[in-house]
Amino acid sequence: MNYKKMIGLGVAGNIAGHLDQAGEAVGFSKEKFGEKDAPKGMFPFYIPAKTGKCTQVFPYSSSTISIPTKGENLQIEPELAIICSIQYENKLVKSLTPISFGAFNDCSIRKLDVDKLSEKKNWGPNSKGISDTMLKIDKFSADGILGNYSIVAYMRRDGVLHPYGLNSDICDYSYIYEELLNWMVLKMNTQPDEGPLECIKDLIELSDYPDHAVIGIGATNYTDFGKKNFLKAGDEGFVVVYSREDYTLPQIETLLKSNTHTGDNISILHQTFR
Repeated sequence: MNYKKMIGLGVAGNIAGHLDQAGEAVGFSKEKFGEKDAPKGMFPFYIPAKTGKCTQVFPYSSSTISIPTKGENLQIEPELAIICSIQYENKLVKSLTPISFGAFNDCSIRKLDVDKLSEKKNWGPNSKGISDTMLKIDKFSADGILGNYSIVAYMRRDGVLHPYGLNSDICDYSYIYEELLNWMVLKMNTQPDEGPLECIKDLIELSDYPDHAVIGIGATNYTDFGKKNFLKAGDEGFVVVYSREDYTLPQIETLLKSNTHTGDNISILHQTFR
C-alpha cells in the first residue's frame, strides 16, 4: 500500500495508565479531555501535504529508528495500527472502514519542550515504525479476527531480549471496534486545535481529503524494564501482534531470538535505533 498518500493519525490515551507512564497525562485535564480512562483525542504524525511542520515528513520505516537531533528519552510505543478507508460527505468524515492491521511503533520523544504532541512523534525520516506484514481484517468486531489477537513488545540490548511492553489483548483497549470508530469519526470532524492536540478536520482538508488513513489506536503499558530504559544507539525494538490461537510468548521469543520476522497470523516489527 502507498502510505505516502495516507494521513497518519494516532489515538492518545486509549490504554488506561499509559499517559501517566509516558509523562503526558499533565497535558490532558479531565475538564477538557474527558474521563480518566477514555482516550483523550487524536494527533497527527504524518500529513501528506506541505504544511511547513514536522508532520509533512514521511516518517515510516520497518527496520530503523533514527536518533533525533533534539530532545531526549525515546521510548518504543507498541501499538496496533489499522489501515482504514475514509468515506466523506459534505467535506466531513462520514465513516471509517478498517481493512488491515499490524504491528506499529509510535516511537516518542519524552523530554522535548514543545506545545503539540505531534512534535514529539515525527522528527524526520525513520521516526515511526510499521511492519511489512499487515493482516486482513474480516470484520472489526469482537467476533472477528482481532478478537483472538494480542500485542507485546521487546527490546534487545547487548544481545539480551527484555520484555518492554506488557502482553495485552486487543480487547484491553479502552475504546475498540464500533465504539472506537464512532469516536474517531467524531474527533476527526470536531476536535479543536487545543492544548497538545490539533484540528484534524483542517489537516484532512489540507491533505485534499485522502481516501485512506494509517491509525495507531493507542500504546500499551510498559513493563518495569520498559518504564526505566530509554533507547540507546544499537538497541533493537520489537513490536509483535499475534494470534493467541497460534503462538505463546515463549514461541514468540524464540522467533525474535532467531531473527525470524514472518509467519502465519503474526505481524512483527523489528527496528534498530541508530
